[in-house]
Amino acid sequence: MKKLVFSLAIVGLLFASCTSDDDETTPVVTPPVDSGELTGDVTVSKTLIKGNYTLEGVLKVKSGVTLTVDAGSVITANTASGSSFDAILVEKGGKIIMNGTAAEPIVCTHATKVAGSWGGIIIYGDAPIVGSKKVTSANSEDGITSSEGKAYTYGGSNATDNSGSLKFVRVEYAGKKIADGSSELNGFSFYAVGSGTVLENLVSYKGNDDGFEFYGGTVSAKNLISYGNADDSFDWQDGWRGQENTNWYAYQTGVGNYGMEIESKNEDNDFWPVISGITLKRAAGTVTEDNTPQYDAIQFKSRGNGFYSNILISGYTNPSATAVRIQDEGTNTSQVKANKIKLTDIKINDGTNPFAYKDATITVTFPEGFFVTSTTATGASITPGAWAVIDGVNLLNN
Repeated sequence: MKKLVFSLAIVGLLFASCTSDDDETTPVVTPPVDSGELTGDVTVSKTLIKGNYTLEGVLKVKSGVTLTVDAGSVITANTASGSSFDAILVEKGGKIIMNGTAAEPIVCTHATKVAGSWGGIIIYGDAPIVGSKKVTSANSEDGITSSEGKAYTYGGSNATDNSGSLKFVRVEYAGKKIADGSSELNGFSFYAVGSGTVLENLVSYKGNDDGFEFYGGTVSAKNLISYGNADDSFDWQDGWRGQENTNWYAYQTGVGNYGMEIESKNEDNDFWPVISGITLKRAAGTVTEDNTPQYDAIQFKSRGNGFYSNILISGYTNPSATAVRIQDEGTNTSQVKANKIKLTDIKINDGTNPFAYKDATITVTFPEGFFVTSTTATGASITPGAWAVIDGVNLLNN
């Protein structure tokens, strides 16, 4: 079994003082220092002091263990060293505490600055899922195996399960395609993560797959930025049911598929996620992966559902695109007609079509009050800061 390796440099204490009592104290942000290498299994609870760390391979936080990372830390993956891929992975029963600040976010990146270079952050919890044929547990879809060579399973019975806290964390250039040749890793992957887990002020930047993906679970997320990810900005399945989601912002540029891909493994669930304050923007000239017709801002399929409000959509002007698409008759019959999909206060700019469906065999008519457009919706309202600035560019300016 691999071990966690830390080569920690001596860190000096820096002090800032005012010249007089009348001066206002300005917080001093000191750069992190080189603090060593991260690799293997974390088997004892540890705190990583603010520093620059190199990630070699998959860092696994084991069950019963808490890994804490100080604000301002930078973790740089380095697959060039010979590892098949790099990722930060929290096993079921483990916890990760990564609480940065607006001024000092925790940045997880790759040395090459190339999309698809590493695996991002992956968390396995113990909250409920509803998979295909109503299974309550399933093998993870990312193709990663445990130290024993077995596929990770997800799905449990603890709706309030706590896998830790991520605040002001940025993941850059993730979306690695792994050894099986078909599985790709997201910026953030949440498998059966419970509502006791805190997800706030997170950025997924220029990954090669989805920005954020939820595989079942009950966790909610606030203040999310998905920027320049090549597949979907936000994606979920397996009966994800987070109830307190607010302020989700997506900007698709270069290559990007759906703004939000919403599905539920064809299971007709009597619950759904709730999200308020959504902004979905697509830059001119953005194409889809392999030129597939996946241009829509929001797509519902396989009985995906949910209640969504205060939505701002712009830039989805391709002739094949629409603001909201109902992809199949099963979703139309069991979700739209059954009042399980609700979109209110929707502002659609740029002449994007309001909603559509796969083909002429489907006739979609939302119940009264369940699809309501607006001229005043504002979408996501997120406070900018250093946590949302990369190479001098404020991601929220778009």
